[in-house]
Amino acid sequence: MTRAVFVSYSQADRDTAAALVAHVEGAGLPCWVAPRDVTPGTDWAEAIVDAIAASRVMVLVFSASTNSSPQVRREVERAVHRGVTVLPFRVEDVLPARSLEYFLSTQHWLDAFPPPMERHYERLCAYLKPLLVGGSPATDFPATAPAPRPLTGGETLPGSAPRAALGAAALASPETLQRLEAELARYIGPVARHLVNRAALRSAGLEALILELGGEIDSEADRRRFVEASRRSLQK
Repeated sequence: MTRAVFVSYSQADRDTAAALVAHVEGAGLPCWVAPRDVTPGTDWAEAIVDAIAASRVMVLVFSASTNSSPQVRREVERAVHRGVTVLPFRVEDVLPARSLEYFLSTQHWLDAFPPPMERHYERLCAYLKPLLVGGSPATDFPATAPAPRPLTGGETLPGSAPRAALGAAALASPETLQRLEAELARYIGPVARHLVNRAALRSAGLEALILELGGEIDSEADRRRFVEASRRSLQK
């Protein structure tokens, strides 16, 4: 068995997963997806493990239901353990639960909203093709999560308002945002980068940014530690 793309999904997203497989395979890229590719009589868990091991990349159809799926979590854990690239294909504007965030790269995400879905499937295929046949992924693949890097100079985001119209925190230096990311990551893991970059584009200032990020921490004591440590860090 040799498959290039393992498609992981929760049962609530099976229709989306089927449409994704149809588009990816229509672009000439073979997929492995359950239950379609589980041979009758084969142990289900063994088939999943073997398929992940034989894959070059896992595309994870990501939605709110993904966070509550133990099966998806096990598949992602296995893929990370085997060194398989995991690409979350977000069909809803939600972030991974703590049980998943540690395993998901903050570098490679694809937001599949708003509609129509066809254009998002096309972007996915454009990204996967060079990854599977050799070379680097498509250079125009937008890193939609995490949010775009902090702007510098006179840059603006494509289709966005001028930089001066963005939140004041967007004017922070990359070093400042990196400090906040490192501090937040101590409590919530790698997803901190996404949260910092996203919040920086809408917060009214650094103090507001710190407080907003602190709200992502469940423990009140840890939240207070994060806020105090961040304030001290920015005073240095």
